[in-house]
Amino acid sequence: MGQFFTKEQIRGFLKENNIQSGKDLQDAFKEIFKDFFQESFEAELEDELGYSKYDWRNNKTGTNSRNGYSSKKVITESSGKIELNVPRDREGKYEPKIIKKYQNNISSIEDKILSMYAKGMSTKAINTHIKDIYGFEISAEQVSRVTDKILPTVREWQNRPLERIYPIIFLDGMVFDVKQDGTYVKRTAYAILGINMKGIKEVLGIWLGDGESSKFWLSILTELNTRGIQDVYICSIDGLSGFEDAIKSVFPNADIQRCVVHQIRNCAKYVTHADKKEFCTDMKPIYKAVNKEQGFKALEDFDKKWSKKYPYSVQSWYRNWDSLSTFFKYPAEIRRIIYTTNPIESYNNGVKRITKTKTCFKSEDSLIKLIYLVTQDISKKWATSIQNWGLIYNQILVFFKDRIPENYIE
Repeated sequence: MGQFFTKEQIRGFLKENNIQSGKDLQDAFKEIFKDFFQESFEAELEDELGYSKYDWRNNKTGTNSRNGYSSKKVITESSGKIELNVPRDREGKYEPKIIKKYQNNISSIEDKILSMYAKGMSTKAINTHIKDIYGFEISAEQVSRVTDKILPTVREWQNRPLERIYPIIFLDGMVFDVKQDGTYVKRTAYAILGINMKGIKEVLGIWLGDGESSKFWLSILTELNTRGIQDVYICSIDGLSGFEDAIKSVFPNADIQRCVVHQIRNCAKYVTHADKKEFCTDMKPIYKAVNKEQGFKALEDFDKKWSKKYPYSVQSWYRNWDSLSTFFKYPAEIRRIIYTTNPIESYNNGVKRITKTKTCFKSEDSLIKLIYLVTQDISKKWATSIQNWGLIYNQILVFFKDRIPENYIE
């Protein structure tokens, strides 16, 4: 992975350029990008003529030499219009490679760098592709500069207004190694995925934390409430510490469904290999039951058979029964969505497929910007509603009709 700015370098950059607003930051990066292209032009002409700008004695091209500059305006994606000075040679043989003679829009270069970065490509691989496409090389620092330009966009996305109602939300976390004060520490990136009233999946935000607590989750959910969410109907969670209390503090009417798949895994974790298959088979009637009453009866049967040998595993079903059995009150279509946190685990797996090539991250910013880019890439597949949403939507209207504002139903 490329070498990213340290916090001290960022502070120095902001102070040196007197950054007071998003526009100031954009202008500063515009100068960086301009300098990059200017140096590339000079390097190209140097290769063409065979000698550096002030080393005319080594001119091996005979009569050809530098002949001033011509002005050229180009359009970039993140920096807007940039005015460049393109060097000329006396014989007119020099043709710019990085930006072609009649090319005025170069936004695709930045787009391609960001796209490749979002797919987890290494700096070396990005350099190879840019060289193949445009005929010039790009360093790790230049990749970092281009990708750093999205940080204001990331912060804007993280604070964007949200919809009033999300019928279902999921929460999960991913652990990464991040450099902090000269050492690498474990940081968890928590993501909340919501399904809106149109049945579209949406990542509501990403937060970095050291550990889970009611206070931590309360701050996150309060932030979601501040950003516009007034009500959540069902929260599907994996048993994260403190999350249930935080949900009830901010969204007191929300139903909480603990992930059944996580419960099964945790119960079977300490069961011997010889018993595991039979043990798991005997658990099925609990969560495959047609209703809560039959599910509890299956739990009692499971208890009678296994409680003496594996008391902790059996008791965990009783301790968490209220939140494990929530899905029984809903029709099969809603059950299939909420009884497991698979939707957000699928998203997490998509992030991990990209980030697994990064053994560690140089800063929290470098971690956040990559997760953001990957999230935007994954979100492109979520343009349409989830399967059977028409039926599920009508079921939601029935179950939560008293909590849906009249002017909200489409």
